Amino acid sequence: MVRRGTFIVFEGCDRGGKTTQCKKLVEALNKKNIPAEYMNFPDRTTAVGKIINDYLKKNIELPDHAVHLLFSANRWELEPVIRKKLHSGVSLVVDRYSYSGVAFSAAKENMDLQWCWNQEEGLPAPDAVFILNLSESASLQRGGFGEERYELTDFQAKVRSNYKLLKDPKIWKDIDADRDVESVHNEILKLFEEVHSQAVSQPIKTLKNLTISHQNGYFANDLTSNGSIPNGSICNGSIPNGAICNGR
Repeated sequence: MVRRGTFIVFEGCDRGGKTTQCKKLVEALNKKNIPAEYMNFPDRTTAVGKIINDYLKKNIELPDHAVHLLFSANRWELEPVIRKKLHSGVSLVVDRYSYSGVAFSAAKENMDLQWCWNQEEGLPAPDAVFILNLSESASLQRGGFGEERYELTDFQAKVRSNYKLLKDPKIWKDIDADRDVESVHNEILKLFEEVHSQAVSQPIKTLKNLTISHQNGYFANDLTSNGSIPNGSICNGSIPNGAICNGR
């Protein structure tokens, strides 16, 4: 029986080194005879992705809600590919996923974070999210910052705040990206080995619904639970294991 692959997602603000670290991890895993492939979102090669590319390059203008639906559709059109590869034993190292899509969309005016997340429910859930934390001063010093639509300092600050709301401590791994490339890579490789040893024997999870607690400033998130809490309940950190906050 083929053991499934491990699903790793890299997140963080722009110019944090995600693409570099993703590709280094894939290369290292293949050298260890662990089949691994790189994916990135948005995938600008698909039909939906080409529209997204025109938007990001500022060639076209679209309403904010329509833009988020396009980004989500881009992930959904590759959902069968993700599941197929994982079931075949290939580990996936993904450069941005639903968390980025929601964090960036909700950083815009009049965009509700809960609404943005609703479009993601049912997608395959990662086994771990490696969040590359790069200081604002370091990001400004890295080449190319500001070339695309979302690369604005104030906007990136809002994105950072949204990542904190979406953080799931069970699967998120915070990584200091201000360090040199090799130091970051070595930490990532160790973290992958820990996650991989457990993930390969587990079923693929799916992204579940989240409900914000304005009182506490974070989302309650349980990717594997089957229970529920009555609509309107406030998530306050004291929810029994196995419960999902599902009030909307």
